[in-house]
Amino acid sequence: MTKLISAQAAVNLIPDGATLAVGGFGVCGIPQVLLAELAQRSVGHFEAVSNNAGLDGRGLGLLLETRQLSRIVASYVGENKEFARQYLEGELEVELTPQGTLAERLRAGGSGIGAFFTATGVGTPVSDGGMVWKYGRERSEDPVDGAVLSPAKETRDIAGRTQVLEHAITADVALIRAEVADTAGNLRFHETARNFNPLAGMSGRVCIVEAEKVVDKGELAPDDIHLPGIYVHHVVELTPEQAADKMIEKETTR
Repeated sequence: MTKLISAQAAVNLIPDGATLAVGGFGVCGIPQVLLAELAQRSVGHFEAVSNNAGLDGRGLGLLLETRQLSRIVASYVGENKEFARQYLEGELEVELTPQGTLAERLRAGGSGIGAFFTATGVGTPVSDGGMVWKYGRERSEDPVDGAVLSPAKETRDIAGRTQVLEHAITADVALIRAEVADTAGNLRFHETARNFNPLAGMSGRVCIVEAEKVVDKGELAPDDIHLPGIYVHHVVELTPEQAADKMIEKETTR
């Protein structure tokens, strides 16, 4: 039994209005081929959960350009001009969450944990509420006039520290990238390209992975498997050209 599928067939499984958990960190380990294929479809109104919002023309930036995203849950969004425009114009709802909290929310969703308490964000708008999730389309002198604001969250004293309740994230579909997959969906990631990919993959009710290399079941040693195939439903094998298409986000020379 194989989980191999084409990129087009894989993204055709994604319904309008789905919540997408997307792996990657900046442009490292992003499922670029799947996102590019999804950008060609006439579906949208997606909520994307990802560490960041991609770049212009790269990663989630592709779905921003096609207006397929209505909401983003992320921890860093500072590299995308189209994202900034849509957010400030009231076209896009954005829930900012601390990076470690986002990682744990995804892991909890994949582990069947409904919520957890953490000290991160206590005493800030993360717990107290008031962050602008979405600006009003009709702007006035008051920047939050008509805006959707984040609510206050439950806090509790635990072991002598005030902690805030954070809810797990369970996505309809996870889109991730791996270095190696076997035909049963067991995955291995390459160094820092692992980043949010296993966590995003765990959180999806359906997990689609694009893999730079596909091997037969049994070729990956058990200790080399970073995400078991039980979490993975579909595997897209990339061409050598697609696998080699990896940009440097910020090139530094001396």
